[in-house]
Amino acid sequence: MTERESVPKLCQVVLDGTDIRTLAEFYRSLLGLVYRPGDEPPEAGRDDERGRDWLVLRSPDGARQLAFQQVTHLPETTWPEDGVPKQMHLDLTVDSVEELQRQHGRVLRLGGRLRLERLDDPDEPLRVYADPAGHPFCIFVA
Repeated sequence: MTERESVPKLCQVVLDGTDIRTLAEFYRSLLGLVYRPGDEPPEAGRDDERGRDWLVLRSPDGARQLAFQQVTHLPETTWPEDGVPKQMHLDLTVDSVEELQRQHGRVLRLGGRLRLERLDDPDEPLRVYADPAGHPFCIFVA
């Protein structure tokens, strides 16, 4: 790449979902993110117009991280089995196997489901989960 060549910047990763408010809440809680101003859940009993279209989560310092787009149908991946491939997944890291064990309980409480466990891998202990919409994500020791 030459000095004059420009490149696009990655803005955020967008996940489709049939219930994006639930999906956004899962990742907000799991990763300690915050909503873009105006995307917060409405007060109880009020219409969630944004939750039926597009939501954005940011890091606490304001950097975009994840966005969620409402779709009417989303076939859940069957990975690691054949059928519907995962196509993309998120990689999350922790510092130790002990922290990986702690995060396991959090993921399950938040609505994630365990898809694959490889704790005995000496180089990269990991677990693969599905979020509430079925998108796979890994948490591994790095």
